[in-house]
Amino acid sequence: MPAILSIVTFLPLVGALVLLAARFTQKSADAAAPLARWIALITTLATFAVSIVLVMSFDPSNTAYQFVELHKWFAGATYHLGVDGISILFVLLTAFLLPICIVSSWKSIETRVVEYMIAFLVLETLVIGVFTSLDLFLFYIFFEGTLVPMFLIIGIWGGANRIYASYKFFLYTLLGSVLMLLAMLWMAYYAGTTSIPELKAFRFPAEFQPLLWLAFFASFAVKMPMWPVHTWLPDAHVQAPTAGSVILAGILLKLGGYGFILFNVPMFPIASQMFQPFVMTLSVIAIVYTSLVAFRQTDIKKLIAYSSVAHMGFVTMGIFAGNAQGMQGAVFQMLSHGLISGALFLCVGVVYDRMHTREISFYGGLTARMPWYAAIFLMFTMANVGLPGTSGFVGEILTMTGGYQAATWVAFVAASGVIFSAVYALTLYRNVMFGEIVNPALADIKDIDKRELLIFVPLIVGTIWLGVQPDLVLNYTAASVDAVVGVYRAAIGG
Repeated sequence: MPAILSIVTFLPLVGALVLLAARFTQKSADAAAPLARWIALITTLATFAVSIVLVMSFDPSNTAYQFVELHKWFAGATYHLGVDGISILFVLLTAFLLPICIVSSWKSIETRVVEYMIAFLVLETLVIGVFTSLDLFLFYIFFEGTLVPMFLIIGIWGGANRIYASYKFFLYTLLGSVLMLLAMLWMAYYAGTTSIPELKAFRFPAEFQPLLWLAFFASFAVKMPMWPVHTWLPDAHVQAPTAGSVILAGILLKLGGYGFILFNVPMFPIASQMFQPFVMTLSVIAIVYTSLVAFRQTDIKKLIAYSSVAHMGFVTMGIFAGNAQGMQGAVFQMLSHGLISGALFLCVGVVYDRMHTREISFYGGLTARMPWYAAIFLMFTMANVGLPGTSGFVGEILTMTGGYQAATWVAFVAASGVIFSAVYALTLYRNVMFGEIVNPALADIKDIDKRELLIFVPLIVGTIWLGVQPDLVLNYTAASVDAVVGVYRAAIGG
């Protein structure tokens, strides 16, 4: 299909423009709200359908970028799109989660519904654009552009402290990208091209690589986020609406990991080896420290947010292990975390919509009133701690295998983080679900309804399916991962 990447990238933006036009044809914002929900849902489902066609048409054995679109613009700028076996799966994940976000917001968002749906559709275009861009500055435009709709989603539809959280999110991630922009300008000047495939084949001098590596690392480490630049994430999650947390944890955190794989490892392999002990140290600190911090949280959302930081520690450990197992595990972990963390935030949203609080101490004994909800929450809790048979297990075991090959102590400390994650996750589940209902407000709480069940079914299927059939992902990513690792090993003489 010609221009399929342009279609999957900009189809949500077209839906946003239709929404904007529909808003002005209605007499009031309230009258436009029902139509806005349906237009947004249809648009995201259509985008998901196109992404499925894209994946089915992809050749996993080919290491080259596929479905390439290249058009010259003014002043040497290019419109250059393409996907490999790694980026195409992130396109699919993004398109998969957006309809779920729209349906989850169907009843909970009642103010400025049109603007809310437009923000999500614009965000989808920008995120998919990050994964399909093959031009340096086009990538940067999409990458930085994601800040704007997410800033608005948190700042307008968030909680009581939303203004502080939205500005903290915006400033942290924006300032982290300033150095990356300077590095991109220098790279384009030195190499004479802004094409990412050409830059991956270009060999930057060893004396320049550490500074370039650090410039990109500063941006992607904040985006992940890695310890100790992670403090914006819990605030953003707590204040964001439920769908905002889903897209933040499920997709936006993955932009950092994808950036490491796209830029740091293949373009600056000598620096990647030089900084490997540094990254490994930060990774295991994130895994252990944030797991311990999560155990002390009293807010369910904040606990899950710290859990996300710990799981991203496995990702960075796998990426910079310098071997195929580690990087395969990192990609798998990011995709798996997108499903599991998104489902956990949706679980929090279910009880928050009913009780309007996320305090752990408020709840207890929910299994007596919400058996279906309790079963779903248990399933994703176990997936989050890496239970075999779920996607969480595959990602963690592969990243620890890769980490073990790089340094034994890394895998040992990371494995202790798995134990800690089981402690805080199962303690949370026990406190919320078991025991007697001592809070009178919970006496009449209702179990999940059909709409909420519809939201969870695809996430359940995805989590279990990838857990028992990991080759669904690994077969797609193998050739592209081998190519990146091959460049890295060749450069360091390994």
